[in-house]
Amino acid sequence: MNAKKLLLIGVITGTVIALPFINRTFFGADAKEVNVSTLSQRVISPSILASGFLAHEEEVMLSSEVIGKVSELFVEEGDVVSQGQLLLQVDDVNFIASLEQTEAAVRINSIDIDRQEVRIGNLLRQFERAKSLHARAMIGDDEFDNSSNQLALARIDLLSSRERLSQSEAQLDQVNDQLSKTKIVSPIEGVITSLDIKVGETAIASSTNIPGSSLMTIANPASIYTEVLVDEADVANIDIGQRAEIVAIAYPDQPMIGEVRYIANTAKVAPGRQGLSFTVKIEITDARNVVLRPGMSCRAEIFTRQDQKVVAVPIQAVLFEEDRSQLRSEYFMFVNDNGVARKTKIEVGLSDDEYQELITDLDDDIQVIVGPDQELRNLVEGDPIDITLIELQ
Repeated sequence: MNAKKLLLIGVITGTVIALPFINRTFFGADAKEVNVSTLSQRVISPSILASGFLAHEEEVMLSSEVIGKVSELFVEEGDVVSQGQLLLQVDDVNFIASLEQTEAAVRINSIDIDRQEVRIGNLLRQFERAKSLHARAMIGDDEFDNSSNQLALARIDLLSSRERLSQSEAQLDQVNDQLSKTKIVSPIEGVITSLDIKVGETAIASSTNIPGSSLMTIANPASIYTEVLVDEADVANIDIGQRAEIVAIAYPDQPMIGEVRYIANTAKVAPGRQGLSFTVKIEITDARNVVLRPGMSCRAEIFTRQDQKVVAVPIQAVLFEEDRSQLRSEYFMFVNDNGVARKTKIEVGLSDDEYQELITDLDDDIQVIVGPDQELRNLVEGDPIDITLIELQ
């Protein structure tokens, strides 16, 4: 009996000692290694991402209103110019000749009017004499009528001369206007961002993009802004005054601060995109140390609501399930229930790129399974888990 008791005690003791190894061998192999974390308060900044480019709000492309060769060019690309500064001179020889010709026509018409007025004076005196003689029956009716008709015709000729003078004066104004347009001046203060013509080339009065139609472009460097295209599904969440972060492709690690200033009323189909988009202009309020150049590609993150501190979990921990046959869809996550994965239905609110707000009221000490993603996506209700508690930054 003593030997049997000793044997039984040995078996029991061995079993107790071996039990952890047995569990690890036969059960622990199925336990999934997961990371868990407790709930925490986070600042959620809901945002919309959009891409676009930098542009100048105050920018003008100068073109010539007259045709002629460029005789002088007073600026170079990159020069700072002031409003009203002379930039370019178009050859004005023909315009000056036309001006002199039109001025001569004005003088000739003025002289003709003087001649007509003298003639009318003479005819008027002759008419008065004829009238007196006719009253005394010293001349016949025909002679009197002839004197009257000559005076009337002279007055008509004077009116015609005055109209010709008005016409030539109008032509003179037109020639002066064309002559003034041979001098191209800056309409704004800014910088010459592009110079598209050289001395000797012909400036062409045209609105089409043919050589010579564009002279130069002037922009105000202080008026640079970001223009992005926002999908029609997101535009309802954007308002004037919302904060934005802009990142130029050339400066990926230097985000700029901006503010939404304009939202287009009409949608358009953007090249290379499917569906409709709305143009949104963002004013750059703080460019940091970025050297801004129009045409740069950029992306903007527009924060659609003010920062709010809420209970949140990493966005990868929130899963979505849909049953179309029962018209049912719900969000859920897995929590640690004494080493077993438990599926917990939740309601969600705001989100950003990393965290999702939880509207469902849960215990603060609950442990949420947050990864790894491969294990989390294949996790099933009731799966045994081997947890590692991690601190989220």
